[in-house]
Amino acid sequence: MTVLVTGATGSVGRLVTAHLLAAGVRVRALTRDPAAAALPEGAETRQGDLLRPDTLRPALEGVERLYLFPVPETARAVVEAAEEAGVRRIVVLSSSSVLDASGDHHSGEHHRAVERAVEESGVEWTFVRPDEFASNVLWKWAESIRTEDVARAPYGAALRVPVHEADVADVAAAALLEDGHAGRAYALTGPEAITQADQVRAIARAVGRPVAFVEITPEQAREAMAAAMPAPVVEMVLRYLADALAHPPVPVDTVERVTGRPARTFARWAADHAADFAPRPAAAGRRAARDEEPAA
Repeated sequence: MTVLVTGATGSVGRLVTAHLLAAGVRVRALTRDPAAAALPEGAETRQGDLLRPDTLRPALEGVERLYLFPVPETARAVVEAAEEAGVRRIVVLSSSSVLDASGDHHSGEHHRAVERAVEESGVEWTFVRPDEFASNVLWKWAESIRTEDVARAPYGAALRVPVHEADVADVAAAALLEDGHAGRAYALTGPEAITQADQVRAIARAVGRPVAFVEITPEQAREAMAAAMPAPVVEMVLRYLADALAHPPVPVDTVERVTGRPARTFARWAADHAADFAPRPAAAGRRAARDEEPAA
């Protein structure tokens, strides 16, 4: 059996690739730049771009199952090419945002478009719908923790149920390898609801040094995030956090039901990613100098 993994260099796709290889499956990994992919040994790396479906046809030859990274602009053309090549099972990396009925059409519609393209095909499908990735804290806090030992965010008491990317990959791999997952849409969360402030405490324990949590206003957060992401995404993030205060999210046990073992905790994620919060040499030097200054 040959499985094509698209988005193979992504945080989930890379782990799906490794999981399939460990299971003894032939893996063909699609990437725009094979020379820089650094994928696990044993993966057959192919060049291709989901935004250019014609580039996928050589990689699809002989493929029976497909892990599909969500690119709505070309989803229908990609699915059609997969069907023509003989693919009979597609597992889609989707998002829990498809269930959001509040009117958000940025993330939700992005993923719904891909789901519709697959669902309306003649291919067996499974949708993997993670809630907030634990790794989102990297773009939120990694730089300020590395350089200042500080994490800033609004709504510090907002509960979230962040999921480890390895759990998402494990569920996707199970759906690719095993029967019994056809027509299922799997909502995934971490095993616990945890506040943002407690997430920072978990990171501090993982890195072995104090990290302060500083609560900022939504306006301050909007201004900070606007430099790195589109306005609709900024508003979506702020709305989710505000809603979490009034309607705390509840963890689901999907990871355990599908894989047979409990989902990884946020503390486990922080330990796995402690190096991402390590001070860079220049920052470490500044911190040491600051620590040596006499108190005023």
